[in-house]
Amino acid sequence: MTDATIDSLDPAAHAAPDGSGQDLFSKFDALIAERQALLDTGVKDPFGLVMETVLSPTRAIIQGKETILLGTYNYMGMTFDPDVIAAGKKALDEYGSGTTGSRVLNGTYQGHAECEQALKDFYGTKHAMVFSTGYQANLGLMSTIAGKKDYIILDADSHASIYDGCFLGDAQLVRFRHNSLEDLEKKLGRLPPEAGKLVVLEGVYSMLGDIAPLKEMVAVAKKYGAMIVVDEAHGMGFFGENGRGVFEEAGVEADVDFVVGTFSKSVGTVGGFVVSNHPKFEVLRLVCRPYVFTASLPPSVVATAATSIRKLMHAGDKRAHLWKNSKRLHKGLTDLGFKLATDEPQSAIIAVLLPDQQTTVVMWQALLDSGLYVNMARPPATPAGTYLLRCSLCAEHSDEEVGQIIAMFEAAGRAIGVIA
Repeated sequence: MTDATIDSLDPAAHAAPDGSGQDLFSKFDALIAERQALLDTGVKDPFGLVMETVLSPTRAIIQGKETILLGTYNYMGMTFDPDVIAAGKKALDEYGSGTTGSRVLNGTYQGHAECEQALKDFYGTKHAMVFSTGYQANLGLMSTIAGKKDYIILDADSHASIYDGCFLGDAQLVRFRHNSLEDLEKKLGRLPPEAGKLVVLEGVYSMLGDIAPLKEMVAVAKKYGAMIVVDEAHGMGFFGENGRGVFEEAGVEADVDFVVGTFSKSVGTVGGFVVSNHPKFEVLRLVCRPYVFTASLPPSVVATAATSIRKLMHAGDKRAHLWKNSKRLHKGLTDLGFKLATDEPQSAIIAVLLPDQQTTVVMWQALLDSGLYVNMARPPATPAGTYLLRCSLCAEHSDEEVGQIIAMFEAAGRAIGVIA
């Protein structure tokens, strides 16, 4: 290492000549101190775990111990499906490890076209665009579809990818209170009638596991001449007769202009998409920067996605078992005295509310030590002052595993005084 290299790593080397410069990382000092204080108490880093071996959609080895997974989004358990794995291996052998190019250049292989056709068949739409991640799908659509004189009206609890897409674009941003039909109508009513408007909703909100009143919200949006996006990242595969999402179950398919989704949850791989029936939709391939200026998904990934999507068309038994698991876990935790985010199970997400960060971390640690992994969530990912453990159920969780999960929550909750 040269002296020049060593100097470049010295924070002082980046200060202003008069010494008034500031380390750009200093804005994170409070967070760094808070994290270190937690680690100093002896708890493990909740955001630094390594899945040493993954055994199935519901089991993994974590820190040398076999652990039940209740913190993944593997809702339909497709990650170990034999047909899905075989399709990925076949594509890897036949097409290689990657495309090394954008979709608009050399990055569209036969598998990408087949994956988009699978999406069109699954959703019954005329158009489908596959992105490299679900994050990019939202980033691309939000930043492209609405311009300077347009308005994007979104739920205050919208996912970070939706917000980031709005910030990347030029549209004016209008927030309404979470799931408030009244506030949505009030905000829409204040906007210029002639302005372009895009209302962004989510079928299932990932932090609390609650669903949007889509039937009523879509009606209000249409009343004010707005186009509508529904993000079905957490609803695809689980809701509706065909598993298309909450918007299908709500009966508003004909009124929704765009559906955004991801492959990293029910589909069991990685990637994102937008589907639509809009006659001008295909122009997005030329003007959507997160689509144009990034490499396309590897052939093995789109092959697994297409196979999984087609299998989800016939996954009624899986959906029924997942609902059974969700209802049983919700009732079991409620009966034990835990405070949950919803009075009734609304999705495959069960959020256990806790009073503060310290209690949440200790409870998370106790569950992990007992052989159960859940996700810990805190502000700013959650609403202000909200700390929770987020349980994400899988269609592959057996009846026995759900019983074990309830017992583990009971033992940990009693040990630390969360329940009596």
